[in-house]
Amino acid sequence: MLSINGIKKGVVIDHIKQGVGVSIFNFLALDKANYRVALIMNVPSVKMGLKDIIKIENEIEIDLDILGLIDPNITINIIEDEVVKKKFKPHIPNKIENIVKCKNPRCVTSIEKNINHKFILVSKKDQEYRCDFCDEIIKIQNLL
Repeated sequence: MLSINGIKKGVVIDHIKQGVGVSIFNFLALDKANYRVALIMNVPSVKMGLKDIIKIENEIEIDLDILGLIDPNITINIIEDEVVKKKFKPHIPNKIENIVKCKNPRCVTSIEKNINHKFILVSKKDQEYRCDFCDEIIKIQNLL
């Protein structure tokens, strides 16, 4: 049986949808980390069936908006002295800026430089956003 020990101080990202852990691992560039990191995939879960977990034995800055885009159902646990001190649930943000780019070749953000890519949430269920400049609709799950 696989055994992954607890961590003394760091971050545990739990309740990650099965198979999505790799996307979060890559987004956080954890492959370049010089501290202990564990990506555990296909962990049995009563609520989810199977899930992924990431354990990071270090303090890191985490952009909750981005993680909310990748998987809004995750739980982020801050660990100190092997105890959960804080717990966060990211949400799908109502507005995102400079996270994804508009794919419309006629959009001003595709033509002009130094313009922020802004998107407004139009469907939480489908994770669809509308470009603030050209009204192009994008699905986040297709881009991340």
